[in-house]
Amino acid sequence: MIRRTPIALLFLAAALFAAPASAQHTPDFRAEFEGQFEASARKLVALAEAMPAESYSWQPMEGVASVAKAYMHIARYNYMYPHLNLGVAPPDGMDYQSLEDAVTGKDEVVRILAASMDHVRGVVDGMSDADLAAPVELYGREVASWAVLLQLITHMNEHLGQEIAYARMNGVVPPWSS
Repeated sequence: MIRRTPIALLFLAAALFAAPASAQHTPDFRAEFEGQFEASARKLVALAEAMPAESYSWQPMEGVASVAKAYMHIARYNYMYPHLNLGVAPPDGMDYQSLEDAVTGKDEVVRILAASMDHVRGVVDGMSDADLAAPVELYGREVASWAVLLQLITHMNEHLGQEIAYARMNGVVPPWSS
């Protein structure tokens, strides 16, 4: 027979009650999304600002997106996901479908990229918890609206990695890593 000591019982009680207590302090989706989104958004805009204007037409090889096109691809999806999947229209005059081919200059790229981040912030700020849980379609399947926002940040981070590689190939050290 196993003899239980008061100390062993104390540890057992602590283990049983620790999980629920810590679960109460877990950030909700909105807080977690905002933290992750802000970190990625700041890096993308800072890197776009650090790249020299003459590098915006650079591409690693024929048939691969240029620096400008990759940034505008991110901006396009920052407008497209909320529009097509969440029903939030882009600002008046924003034709996000043409960004990748129409915008090539550094100043305009940085401005539009930063504005697309502001658009996403506004979309999320305008969503209630019920809105985040509402069912929507994403790539042909039904998901909760929060999954669209998760896809958006995943997409941003995929291309953040691409832009980091582009920067390093152009002799630019990402500002946060120097």
